[in-house]
Amino acid sequence: MKMIQTDKAPAAIGPYSQGYEAGGFVFTSGQIGVDPVTGEAPEGIEAQAELSCSNVAAVLEAGGTDLTRVIKTTCFIADMGDFAAFNKVYEKYFTGKPARSCVAVKTLPKGLLCEIEAVAEK
Repeated sequence: MKMIQTDKAPAAIGPYSQGYEAGGFVFTSGQIGVDPVTGEAPEGIEAQAELSCSNVAAVLEAGGTDLTRVIKTTCFIADMGDFAAFNKVYEKYFTGKPARSCVAVKTLPKGLLCEIEAVAEK
């Protein structure tokens, strides 16, 4: 196993890592829509989804893979009313249409609107 750490995605805000490489796969922690440089989050589901997707991509890259090799994602959104807008952004990044679960949750870290985690083949 090898821990993944990159400055191109937000630092973990708790006792966990951004991701791990193990058994020929890369597992990302949930990535929220926060700018890794400023630590700030933009307003709105589409802007936050863009950052969540790009943060997942950064962790995957640091682990030696990319979005085209993602086989499974789990997506968390704060409001199912944002499902269509979230999907509009998500489909631009996850073009291989990986298996996915998407659930609405009561709250997300920092009061954000979405979070995405992924599993990719190396």
